[in-house]
Amino acid sequence: MINLLSFLVLIVSITIHEFCHALAADRLGDPTPRSLGRLTLNPLAHADPIGTIFLPLLSVFTGIPTIGWAKPVIIDPYNFKNPKKDEMIVSVAGPAGNILLAILASLLFKILGVESVFLYLLILINISLAVFNLLPIPPLDGSKIFLNLLPTEKSIQWQEAFDRYGFILLIVLVFLPVGGSSIFQIILSPIVTFALNLLT
Repeated sequence: MINLLSFLVLIVSITIHEFCHALAADRLGDPTPRSLGRLTLNPLAHADPIGTIFLPLLSVFTGIPTIGWAKPVIIDPYNFKNPKKDEMIVSVAGPAGNILLAILASLLFKILGVESVFLYLLILINISLAVFNLLPIPPLDGSKIFLNLLPTEKSIQWQEAFDRYGFILLIVLVFLPVGGSSIFQIILSPIVTFALNLLT
């Protein structure tokens, strides 16, 4: 039951995440997400067969922790008036949407005054998604924020390094066991726990 709820919450959360990317890009002058049908809250428009359907459903039937992702929203920074700043805003918009959803769930959690598993999972998963995506590792949103904060020459150098080693680094951080946990879990756990204590 918990895994099924986690699956449903994950679908809602990643849909909000990608919709917020698309909405920010659209408001900043890039019609690309709208033209590709991504300016919508329909989960099917954002679904990735592996990350949105297969792996989350696998967790429902096996009990492994729920993980997943959606199709990335494609943008064209050349449509922005201020490409570096506006691309950072678009990158922040996804995690910001998750944080807002977690805060709204927290308010309901406290107003209702009952132990709601659904609301708790909504807070937990959205905070986890926001923190995870803000890490400066490609293809996460944090890498785009990091690159756009750098001078152009440095940004190019880091982009080249990310292109070569980014995916390998992500795999290592997510799956390499260290003391029974992954490096990502070690990094994320105290931040997520602190946020949960604030919101629940």
